[in-house]
Amino acid sequence: MTLDEIAYNILNIFRGGRSTHNEHISLPQIKFNVKHYRAVLLRRDFERNGFLSRHHEQDLHCLELELVDASMCCGLPADCIVSRTKLALPRTVRLNRMDGITNVADITGINTIPIVDPIAVQSLPYDRFTKNTKKAYMIEDRMYIYNPDGMDHINVRGVFEDPEELGKFDCNGSDCYNDDTPFPLSADLIAALTDGLIKGTLQILPMSTSDTENDTIQDGSIPKAQTQNNAQRDQ
Repeated sequence: MTLDEIAYNILNIFRGGRSTHNEHISLPQIKFNVKHYRAVLLRRDFERNGFLSRHHEQDLHCLELELVDASMCCGLPADCIVSRTKLALPRTVRLNRMDGITNVADITGINTIPIVDPIAVQSLPYDRFTKNTKKAYMIEDRMYIYNPDGMDHINVRGVFEDPEELGKFDCNGSDCYNDDTPFPLSADLIAALTDGLIKGTLQILPMSTSDTENDTIQDGSIPKAQTQNNAQRDQ
């Protein structure tokens, strides 16, 4: 099921199956709430079950790396060369005590690269057994590879906050996400998401009033000054 299909289904339920354009809600607004509520549901589901379904993951395929100095200070070399992704990664869902990056590997997607905290990188050269192995770590939204050993591409999978952000990435000549891409959420959670939005956020919208007169006053309300004038005239 695509994001469009989920959004149209929610809008149709909200309308009660009637075809109308008078509701105080738009498809972009529904899509925004779907993506927001998905992130909340996935975090809760992971906290409860400690499991991430592959149907919630998205694959960034091959990300190009560039050699950089490990120094965080411009113009001050750290004498430690690492590689990092040329593009910033999309923001991930905030899981329990971890980011939503689920796998970092070579271009096959099989030979994984362990993910470590950035603060642990400083001790890696002194590790007797693993100092020559590759390690991955995140700084801001870039993925860094320690001891890249000539590697120029990596494969990254994760659970991202906004699935549509992957439309900015290239996957074998096409966008990694488009309107026809299945929305990364399992059917049971799509049902929970739909039910939650219909009974929660979308219930508030029909209670709101519009300003069709463009006078910064909600329709059906009487300006305070006019109310006072009417009261004085009645006296």
